[in-house]
Amino acid sequence: MSGTAHTCPGCGRDDRVQAVPAVHLAGRDAVTRRERGRNGAPRTVTRTVTTGLSDALAPVPRSPSYAIGGLGFLAGAVSAAAYLLGGALESAGKPTGPQGWNLLPEEASAGSHAAEVSTITGWTSIAALCVALLVLVELWRRRATHARLTRGRDRAEELWSRGWYCHRCGTVHLVGAPGEDRTPLSLQQFREKVWTQGGYGAVAARQRAVDPGRR
Repeated sequence: MSGTAHTCPGCGRDDRVQAVPAVHLAGRDAVTRRERGRNGAPRTVTRTVTTGLSDALAPVPRSPSYAIGGLGFLAGAVSAAAYLLGGALESAGKPTGPQGWNLLPEEASAGSHAAEVSTITGWTSIAALCVALLVLVELWRRRATHARLTRGRDRAEELWSRGWYCHRCGTVHLVGAPGEDRTPLSLQQFREKVWTQGGYGAVAARQRAVDPGRR
């Protein structure tokens, strides 16, 4: 690149200076691969792989983890299975002869045992269903919290888009940002400045940018 505006104020050169949005996007690749699902059947999965530098230059905090969704799916499956099993046991425990017949002792015992197991599976189904519902509520809460937290993303990206990263120095400087000079900033300093502009600067202390040497 040429021009003094994009020359790194640290090393005074411009040959390895690149716009922050370009660096961030260049470090995000969609990787497609074949793997086996829960039922053992092969499937094609596409995931986004992000480099450490791209992550450090992100304009917003990372999205919350949704791994807990697997627990919710499992709980839902257990609830359905327990409900169906309980229904089958309840039907098996009912006498099939004409009304008024006396059941043999072993038949009565088997029916009583089936009723007990049916009760247990019923409570198991209810408990598993409650777990599945709690997981759904937690996933909704995480998503809503993240959306509320990043409502000022537009303001953050306005400042973020004016950043220029020097691959030689591992620093960022701002160009044309009102009230900001061209002082070289570390990745963490740049993150704090951008995220604070968006209203979520406090998160930068918890989600710290990686060391400039990492890629």
